[in-house]
Amino acid sequence: MKSLKKNSLILIGITILILFLVLKDDFSAIIAALLGANFFFLFLALLCQLLAIVFEALAYKKIVNSYTKDYSYGQALRMQFMTKFFNGITPFSTGGQPMQIYMLKKDGFRFTKATNIIMQNFIIYQAALVIYGLFAIAINANFHLFKNIPVLKELIVLGFMVNTLVMLGLIIISFSSKFNHLVIKKVISFLGKLKLIKNPEKTQEAWRERIDDFHEGTTYLKKNKLLCLEAFFYNMIYLTLTYVMPYFVIIALGGTGVSPITAIVSSAYILIIGSFVPIPGASGGIEYGYLKFFGCFIGGSILKASLLIWRTISYYLLMIIGAIVLNVKGRKKR
Repeated sequence: MKSLKKNSLILIGITILILFLVLKDDFSAIIAALLGANFFFLFLALLCQLLAIVFEALAYKKIVNSYTKDYSYGQALRMQFMTKFFNGITPFSTGGQPMQIYMLKKDGFRFTKATNIIMQNFIIYQAALVIYGLFAIAINANFHLFKNIPVLKELIVLGFMVNTLVMLGLIIISFSSKFNHLVIKKVISFLGKLKLIKNPEKTQEAWRERIDDFHEGTTYLKKNKLLCLEAFFYNMIYLTLTYVMPYFVIIALGGTGVSPITAIVSSAYILIIGSFVPIPGASGGIEYGYLKFFGCFIGGSILKASLLIWRTISYYLLMIIGAIVLNVKGRKKR
């Protein structure tokens, strides 16, 4: 609770600073652009973001339902909004997965099964993220969309490599039983020598059972390729809707020069840049990336006004909904 309050204060402080930096040089023009925005296209932008969460919840529900049919879409949707809150309030978006495991345990799942579900869901999401990263890099390589931001382009390549390695690492952990048994054995043996574990053999046996239980679930998922493809497809739709959303924001403000494809590529790059920022919500880095990438196509007050609207819809609004959902009592334990 203390860390959440601390992170909230940090986030509020950074938000105020970003608002000051964005508005200070062109306040009147930015406010005029915001007031003159086309509400129909703003509605389309909001609809894109909310539909994205709908498909993200569908992917998550598919994985959970492979273990039990007694898990509703409403529960999955509630989980996604709460995840947005915990990811948004923690550095490197690290709060979402532990919260998901905790909530699944409250819903009656064993720890190993809950961990299994979250791990598999994350692997499929990472696969979609990597595929989209490949798409964005290929588009930029062919059309040279971003010519004047060499440092950020290098970070994109690094970020893509990191995301790929994370996905491969998760696949190894999920499907290589021998590797996990070896690692656990070495770690427990080492801790036993340091006298940090009183009974290494008993501890190893307990972990051996957990690993076997974990891999039983991953083996089931591996055999159900159609399930994986469906979840992957839903995640691709989720990313597409999320990435194209700035296009409608910019159109709402009367901006030109941005197409759905350039919006998708720019957004994909911004998300990768954000993974390097150790601040809740990647605040500062996300805004900087937006201004740099979308600044290749638009400028002035429209660029800055679109940043404010985009960030409000894609981050602050989802966090507010997540906080509300978190405080609304969900379904009782099964």
